[in-house]
Amino acid sequence: MSVERVGVVGAGTMGAGIAQIAALGGYETRLHDPVPAALETGIERLHGALAKGGTKGLWSEADADAASGRVGPAASLGDLAECDLVVEAAPEDLELKRELFAALAEACGPETILASNTSSLPVTAIAAEAPGRERVVGMHFFNPPALMRLVEIVATADSGEAALEATTEVGRRMGRTPIRAKDSPGFIANRLARPFTLESLRMLGEGIADAATIDRVCRLGGGFRMGPFELIDLIGLDVNLSVARSFFAQGGEPERWRPSPIQERLVGEGHLGRKSGKGFYAYGGGSHREPDPELGIEAPTLDPAALAEIDPAAAEILPRLVAQIANEAAFALEEEVGSRADMDTAMRLGFNWPRGPLELTELIGAEHAVSLLEELRKRHGDAYRPAPGLSAAAGHR
Repeated sequence: MSVERVGVVGAGTMGAGIAQIAALGGYETRLHDPVPAALETGIERLHGALAKGGTKGLWSEADADAASGRVGPAASLGDLAECDLVVEAAPEDLELKRELFAALAEACGPETILASNTSSLPVTAIAAEAPGRERVVGMHFFNPPALMRLVEIVATADSGEAALEATTEVGRRMGRTPIRAKDSPGFIANRLARPFTLESLRMLGEGIADAATIDRVCRLGGGFRMGPFELIDLIGLDVNLSVARSFFAQGGEPERWRPSPIQERLVGEGHLGRKSGKGFYAYGGGSHREPDPELGIEAPTLDPAALAEIDPAAAEILPRLVAQIANEAAFALEEEVGSRADMDTAMRLGFNWPRGPLELTELIGAEHAVSLLEELRKRHGDAYRPAPGLSAAAGHR
């Protein structure tokens, strides 16, 4: 399969962004939205973003002009019939996406690759009503698509290798780094990000430290750009909680994925993060936190002396967090969610982590991670059950 024409369905921020990088990649691109006003706005946003990026030097002005000439509106799904690849960027509603895929399968030729940009729904379920499932894949971009370099190419049990390879090449031509992911809850990146917030919420609930301290330890000792509670506030507590509930249900309700009652309470009180003015931090009166001090710590580190310079609780916070990250990575490897290299790439590019989860596993060491997890399991239960692969790497049976 070769792709020369790309269609995008959904002219919101994600859809317009995907169409933008498709056009920059040299593809004839058509953008569709069922709401005419939304389509007009999306096209205007796209052309404006191309021009602005050219002015800022993100790409040349000549490339911006050429890309603008390659992209245009599609008033109906039928106008996408000549596309070799169509990416849907519709809202995260399973029935809506199912109906859309069935309609696209009817409107487009039998060779057209149909890709979903879903971040939380099973691609297999989305494709349930579409004939020719071998041409259906996931193509999960990260927001904003023009700046985030990662794209997850999601393979269902029915996805054909030709469709997967063609979609991977499209991702490369768009200037993204494509990784191959299994169609499973959260694919690679969102799944491996689970412990970063969930374990931090557990430590908050246990009174190990307050949110600001945990965030500071993660930034200064872990090398993360944002702490977990800053990140949740940015995403929105309601959105993050919805994702947590979805993971918990799709995964068969494992204890390590159980949503936090702290988050449930805050959402119930209307504290949704930055968008509501209050979440784990209060917003509206300048910066929500003081600038971090320059401690000269080379992060990430688990060195007790270095962590003690940050906070007395840091030597408990960061090893717990890294152990759970290592554990989730081990579970994901056993389930063949992705390769070791793709898992590390996913977290460095998709979430701006300083190191990938397998690299963090090397930092803590499997034996230390399992020992810590077993100790926590005795105190707190099955949320800390070590993955068999991690136990084996530690020399445990």
